[in-house]
This record gives sequence, structure tokens and C-alpha cells, in this order.
Amino acid sequence: MSDPDTPAPGGTVTGVNVSSIAAHRGFADALVAGLIPRYREPGFGLARLTLLLPSRRTVRIVTEAFVRASDAGGQAGLLLPRMAVIGDLDIDETLGPLLDPIGEALDIPPAVDPTLRLLRVAELLRQELGEEARGEASLLRQARSVVRSIDRMTAEEIPPERLLEIDMLPDLATHWQNSLRVFARVLARWRSELEALCAIDPPERRNRLLRHAASIWHDLPLPHPVVAAGVTSAAPAVAQLLRSIAHLPNGRVILPDLDLALDQKVWDALGIAGAPENKDDPPFGRGDAVTHPQYHLKLLLNRMGVARSEVQPWHRAGLAPARPERSRAISNLFLPPAASTAWVGLDADERRLSGVKVMETAHPEEEAQAIAILVREALAVPERRVAVITPDRSLAARVVAHLARWNIEADDTAGRPLPQTEAGRFLLLLADVVAERAAPVPLVALLGHPRVRADARRPAWLERVRQLDLALRGPRPGLDLAAIGIAVSRAEKRFPGLGAWWTDAAATIAPLFALGHDGPLELWLTELVRAAEALCGDDIWGNPDGRALAAFIEEWLIAAAQAHTTVASDQIPALLRDALDEVAVRPPWGGHPRLAIYGLLEARMSRADLVICGGMIEGVWPANPTPDPLLAPPVLRQLGIPGADFRIGLAAHDLAAALGAPQVVLSHAARDEGGPAIPSRFLLRIRAMLGKSLAMEDSAVALARMIDHAPPAPTYRRPQPMPSAEQRRVDLSVTAIDRLRGDPYQFYASAILGLKRLDPLDADATAALKGIAVHEVLQAWHEGGTHPGDLLPRAEVKLAKMSSHPFMRGLWRPRLLDALRWIEDHIRALDDEGRTPVSWEQWGEMRVDGVRVFGRADRIDKLADGTLAIVDYKTGNPPSAAMVEQGFALQLGVVGLIAQAGGIAGLAGEPAAFEYWSLGRNKDRAFGFVKSPVKAPGNRAALQPEDFLPTTREYLREAIARWILGDEPFTARLNPDLPNYSDYDQLMRLDEWQGRAVRPEIGSPCA
Repeated sequence: MSDPDTPAPGGTVTGVNVSSIAAHRGFADALVAGLIPRYREPGFGLARLTLLLPSRRTVRIVTEAFVRASDAGGQAGLLLPRMAVIGDLDIDETLGPLLDPIGEALDIPPAVDPTLRLLRVAELLRQELGEEARGEASLLRQARSVVRSIDRMTAEEIPPERLLEIDMLPDLATHWQNSLRVFARVLARWRSELEALCAIDPPERRNRLLRHAASIWHDLPLPHPVVAAGVTSAAPAVAQLLRSIAHLPNGRVILPDLDLALDQKVWDALGIAGAPENKDDPPFGRGDAVTHPQYHLKLLLNRMGVARSEVQPWHRAGLAPARPERSRAISNLFLPPAASTAWVGLDADERRLSGVKVMETAHPEEEAQAIAILVREALAVPERRVAVITPDRSLAARVVAHLARWNIEADDTAGRPLPQTEAGRFLLLLADVVAERAAPVPLVALLGHPRVRADARRPAWLERVRQLDLALRGPRPGLDLAAIGIAVSRAEKRFPGLGAWWTDAAATIAPLFALGHDGPLELWLTELVRAAEALCGDDIWGNPDGRALAAFIEEWLIAAAQAHTTVASDQIPALLRDALDEVAVRPPWGGHPRLAIYGLLEARMSRADLVICGGMIEGVWPANPTPDPLLAPPVLRQLGIPGADFRIGLAAHDLAAALGAPQVVLSHAARDEGGPAIPSRFLLRIRAMLGKSLAMEDSAVALARMIDHAPPAPTYRRPQPMPSAEQRRVDLSVTAIDRLRGDPYQFYASAILGLKRLDPLDADATAALKGIAVHEVLQAWHEGGTHPGDLLPRAEVKLAKMSSHPFMRGLWRPRLLDALRWIEDHIRALDDEGRTPVSWEQWGEMRVDGVRVFGRADRIDKLADGTLAIVDYKTGNPPSAAMVEQGFALQLGVVGLIAQAGGIAGLAGEPAAFEYWSLGRNKDRAFGFVKSPVKAPGNRAALQPEDFLPTTREYLREAIARWILGDEPFTARLNPDLPNYSDYDQLMRLDEWQGRAVRPEIGSPCA
């Protein structure tokens, strides 16, 4: 086989100036190494050269390559060429006289603002869909799909009239037919609007500019050289421009990684690639190998009218070239399926990928750690450059974080989405506060954001935010700022001055709530900006993310004012999040000078001594093909638009370029966040071709596991705190006695340490909250006279005040009302039996062995014979008879003891009946039933009524003697089979000792 740097057999060099830089040479450095001696002029350097590049990020990469080449050559300085981006809408301003040599203005209309186009297309979609149209955020998502389809048609120079020529409409599924009709109508209406605006779509302007340049440079010879380097777009306008440059006497087109050594039969087997035999045939055949890394280059050459044999090799190499055999092996690696049978007969030199290793890790976190170790080891070698390439931005972020542990500052040149930055997140928090009507979670997050009061006032501000957080704990107090103000006023005694602070803070965001539910988008944005500046000052616009946010706001404000878009308040967060996701914040110049972390687009022209390709699993590299949501694949084929699989070929080309580095590590994890992961199809090809000669990178994986591996922590013993006798002497609440006997540690943490459970913000409705609601409703009803029919209206008022949470309103309300209805009916039946309530929600206390025992009686009735009935409300199931008999449910009995001892003011009598009134479901699946813990007709409980209070007293005195007056340790989970609260599980470190063998130490309480 011929050398990969020579033309294919039979090729002849003609007047077409097209070159290709082989993968093993390194594109950017090899490009610069050839440009400097060829185009440098004394006194001018490269200033007369015009260099056309594919993207703005490529300009940065090539500039860095010029700096390296200048430094390596020992030059004092180097005037750089004029670099312009082919895809830039303002290319006419960049190239200036080259596009307008006689000084006449180009007769090309301006491009419509992309944001204005998006908003107007969304409005056209709303009009077309009618009642089927969703909210503004959903419409904008659909509009983005429409805009992308318009741009794809425009880039391929397909007139809209071609949509009317689609002859397979009856064969399409109904949803494809409907999508095609909607798209065609929206496109027609949008073109009418463009005519009225005297503007054109951005891709159309780009096409016209490129075709104008091609025409000018074809007719008028340029006095200075023009080179197009790294451009692989096969759009017709780009191909025509490249053709014109290639035919210029001082012009040249330089392609990346075109395989000049690929067998001609294989090249032909790639498909027609834009050159069908008949003019009317689609440009892409059904059998085209669109996933091959050379396919898009063949498409470009066909549209340029250049044969592969006319392409010349670029003989210069960069600073980190690999051996020439590498390009030959890469070519064989990506052979189409039919041709890959040749692997069996390949010589060792033709499949050698020496310097390429595969690294397999267990999961993404281990993969990031191993990649960071490889980077650190490589940077320890002087002058060694490292590049990490991955389309997985979360993996890139992990690598950056791990490198920071060793003070290696790494920049992800792909940037971060604006919503993941401080400035972007702040704007979204503001929108969330408005959409959720001042819900506590986004409100507290907003006020505590790092950009708010980022000056000397911040410590005092954060202290107030903390107090507001505590004041809002529990269920949502209500909607809007007024409900927050009521909650703050209730907390004023705990936190003096909080009310005045909240008044000032609320004033900054109150205008947002004054806009109502619907409003113009530009007004929403204006008020969001005003509130942001009121809270953050100019700090909101600082740093790269703040500047990116300012540019975003300015762009959308202008477009929204022109489009007259109206948005509902609850749609703003999703609308802004989708829009901000399209803005990438890239770091300024900085970071380690020999390390770069690239996405696929940024890495196409870069080169390093060590290249690490991370995230090589299916769905990531290559990404899953995303079909066009509007145009069916057969429609795209008839129109002549590349399908979704075309991007797989681009991803393969990116990998082929990366494989040209001297040392390459291909990394993948065996599983991702969702489960087992499938290695990339490209990795599977490498394994299939190399077989046993495949080299594995194991040392970095072993080191990553060693870093995370630590000796097992010593077994944590079951907590058995031993407070002093003075600390033990605390009062006993009737609700805490059960905890004391069932799980003494819970009692210790609550009663002795004084630790209380902190409810979360915007808390879900829990059983405890349900019980509080029931108690307060029944108390108010009793105090109001228990009028028939009055209980449910009182409950409605109470529930409305308690929480505005949808869960409470939608689920709890009907259940509680049904249960309260049962209580009202049951009480009416008791009244008929001569049973009257004498006490409700009343506190009482007594002394037992010198210890104060106190509690509140839910309800106490006087029976017809003068005895008392003690009632305890339960929102769920009452304690079982076994728990009562074993002394783990003493609350009802202790209340009876307090009543028996005369500890409740104004109440006298002997308790004789004990009842649980449960609001849970009974055996008939209805709500509400009565259960007694003592023997009664139909009740199989073991305790006799006369034994209930004496047994309770015995258990109570035993508990007091053991833990309050004695010295027994407060052992955690003393009775693990009992149902327990979990408020202090983290404090007792339950997961570290429960279920493990514990060896008692000498002298310990359990020894």
C-alpha cells in the first residue's frame, strides 16, 4: 500500500490547489508549519494572507498554533494573517475589500434577528395550531424545531416550493402528514413576513455572501493569497466558494484527514454522496455509507467538482506528529462493513495502533478520576501537552473538579450552559419566584444567592435570610408575598427586626407580582432586570457569565418588543431555561498552558502529545441520532437533506483526527447513571481489528481506585449516652414517655439535649401536620358550642389557612373532611347516650416519685354514671393491644392517671373508659372508628379495665426509676422491633451500627 501522504494510484496533480493534512500530522500545527515558509513576506509576515476557518473557536486554536510555531522558530514576533470565519453572518465586514473590491455596497439584505425569528415563528405556530397550541415555552420549543428545519433547507439551497413536490404524502403516517402540512404553512407565512421586513434568514444571507465571494474571486484575481483551512461543511454555497479558492493562482483549500490512501473501490462504495447519475435523483442514496468518517469529505469534493486524485498531501508536520503508519491503520479501522473483511489479511503495520490504549472504568466518577490522574502524570513531563476530548460535559466538569485537588486549573473550552452559572441561575430563580407565587424554596434560594448583597452588608443579610428560612419552615404559608409577610410577622418575637427587613426585601420583587398573570415578554424581562439590579447591584453583570447574561437580555428585549410576545407568568421559567441553555459561557484566557479540555467541535483542529477521549459509550460518542421532528426521513431523502445518521460520520471523523496523536487513551465506563453502558461502536471496531494486540490502560484505573480506597472505619458502637443525674432530671411529657421506653436515645436527644426536628421548607403534608389540623379544628368547634353542621365549615377555614400546598388541597382535604364528618356523627350519637364532653385540649400535670409528668388531654367525657372517658385522637391506626400491654403505648393511660390525680383543672371523677378515635379507614374502608385498649365486648385486648391504670402507673414508675432517677444508659433502638420515629437516626448514626456485630468494650455499659 502506498504512503498515506501520496495521492491515490493514478492521481495527477492539476491546477486545482487542494491539499489534505493526514491525521497523524496534527492539523493546526501542521497547517501553521506549512503556511509560515510558504506565505511569509519580509516586513509583512503573514499579514497579506487571508485565512478562512470554519468557526470562531478554530481561530483561537490556530492562533495558539502560530504562537507555538513562532516561539519554536526563535522569531521575535510574527504578524498573523487575517482570519475570517466562513459561517459568520458578518463575513462581508471581516473580509472588507476582498468581497467589495470596487467600493460598491453589497446588494444583500440584512439577516433577520434570530431571536425575533424564533418569537415570530412561535406566534405563527400558535395561529396554525389553534386550540392545540400549548403554553409559550412549549410553542418556542416547537418553533426551534421549525427554525432548524428551515435552516437545513436553506443551507442545502432547497426552495420551499419543493415541499409541494413531495409525492409520498399518502404513504406517510398521519402525524408526519400533519407535521409536514403545519411546517409548509408556517414556512410560507414566515417568508411573507420576511418580505415585509426586507430581510432574509441568516443561512440565506450566508449563502449569498459566500456565492458573491465565489463569483468575485472567480472573475477578479486577488492580489494576495487566500487559504481555506479545516472547512468540512458540504453546503452547496460553501462548496462553490472552496472551488473558487482552489482555482485561484494564489489560493488553496486544505482539508483535514482526507484519506488519500483509501482503496478506490472502498471510496466508490461510500455511495453517490451528492453526485447522482441522473440530475433528478436524490443526492443521497439509500445505500450511502453516511456514517463513514470520509463520507462528508466525499460529498464536499463532489460538490466542489474535485476528484480525490487531484488532492495533494500536505507534507509539513506539527510539533507532535505520530508515525505515518497511524493514518494507514485509522483508514483500515473505519472500513465499511463489507470491506472490513480485509482485516483478516492485514499485515501488522497496516493495523498497528501503537500508542493507543483503551481504559475501562466502573462508572463515570471513576473514569473522571482516572482521566485526571493521566493528565497529572503527563503534565509532570516538561513541555508535554495534554488534551481531553469528550462530548459529555458532566464528565468534563468532573475532570476539572478532580484536577483542582492538585491545583491544576483546567478550562473546559466548550463552556458551561448559562443556567449552570451564578448569573444565569439567579435570573431563573427570580422567574421561579414569580411563577410559583413566592413559594418558600425558590424565595429563600433567591435571597441567599451569592450575587445578592455581595459586599460588606452580606453577613447581616445572610443572617436575616437564615431567620426567614426558619420562619417559613413547614407547610407553604400561602400564595404571594402577603402570605409570606403574615408568616414573618408571626416570627417577629423570635427574630426582632425581621419584619422591617422583609418589608425592604419584598419591595425589590413586589413589582414583578404587580404584572398579573399575563404580560408582554419585554415587560417581564425589564422587571426581572430591575429586580436583579435591586438585589445584586452591578455584581449581577460581572464576570463572564454576567456579561453573557447581559448580552442575552439585551438581545431578547429588542426581539420581544418587535415581536409583541405575551407570556403567562408560569411559563417564564421554562421559556428562559430553554433559551439560556443555548448560551455557552466560555472561560477567558487562562488555565494551565499545556492542558485543554475540548468538546468535539473544538477538538477537530487541535493536537497534543497525549489525547484522552472520554465518554466513549453509545449515545454519547457517537450521540444518538435525533430525527427531525417535523420532516420524515423519506421526505428529507426526497428533498436532498442529510438524515440523522449523517452526524455519526462526523463523530467518526472527529475520533479519526484524535487518533492521530502520538499517544491516545480511549476511555469509557462500564455503566452510567442509568445502568450498564454499551461501549461506543468505534471502540468495538478497535477491539475487533486489534484483537489481542489491543493495549489497555490499567495503571490509572488502579491509582483511581487506590485514591478512593480507604481502610474500613472502625465499627461504630450503638450509642449509649450516660448523662449526669442533674441532666436526667427533666419533666416528662405524656407524648415522650413512649419514646423513653421504646427508644431511650430518641428521648435523650429530644428532652435532654433539646434537639427538635426542623421541618423542611414547603413541607409535604405529614401525619403530624394532619394531627395538628384535626386538634385545632375540634378545639375551635368545642369552644364554639359544637353546633350541628358547624364542624365542616370550620375545618374548611382551618385547612385553607394551614397550607396552600396542592397536596393538602387535593388529597388531604376530602379525606379529613370525611373523617371529621364521622366524628360529628359519632359525637351526636354519644350525646343521645347521655355522654357529655367536659374537657378538651386541656393541659394537666401530676408528680410521680418527685418527677413532673404533664400532658394535654385531647378529650374527656363524663359518662352517665359520673365516671370519665378518656379519648385520644389518632390520625392513623391506634397502637395495638400488644403494645399497650407491654408498656410501649402509655399516652392514653398516663392522661388517665393525671385525670385520676386531679391534675386537670376543674375536672373530677374516676376514669373508667379509654378510647382511641381514629380518623383512618375502618374495616368497611370508610373513615373513622373507635378502638379501646382494654377488654370490652368485641375487643380481644388482654388488659381488664380495672388493670389499665395500675399497669400504666407501674410502667411509668419503672421508666422514671431506670432513666430519670437511675443511671441506665439511653440506649439507641433499645427495642428495634417497635415502630419508631426517625428524627434522630442520623444523629445516632443508625446505618453505621444497626445489624452489625458489636463487640462490647471492657468497662462499657454493654460489657
